[in-house]
Amino acid sequence: MVPPVQVSPLIKTARWSALIVGIIYGKKRYDYLKPIAEEERKIEEAEKKEREERERIAKQLAEANEDTILK
Repeated sequence: MVPPVQVSPLIKTARWSALIVGIIYGKKRYDYLKPIAEEERKIEEAEKKEREERERIAKQLAEANEDTILK
C-alpha cells in the first residue's frame, strides 16, 4: 500500500473555511426562507379548504339535480 500523502496546511484551512462558511450561509438562508414557506403553507391550506368546500357544494348540487331528474 501507498502511504497517505501529506496535505498542505493551506488546503486544509481552505477546506475547513469553506465548510464553515457553507454552514453559516445555509443557516442564514434557512432562517430567511422559513417564514416565507410558513406563509405559503398557510395560503395553500386556506385554498385547500376553499376548494374542498366548493367540491362539497358541487357534489350536493349534483345530487339534488340527480334527485329531481329521477322524480
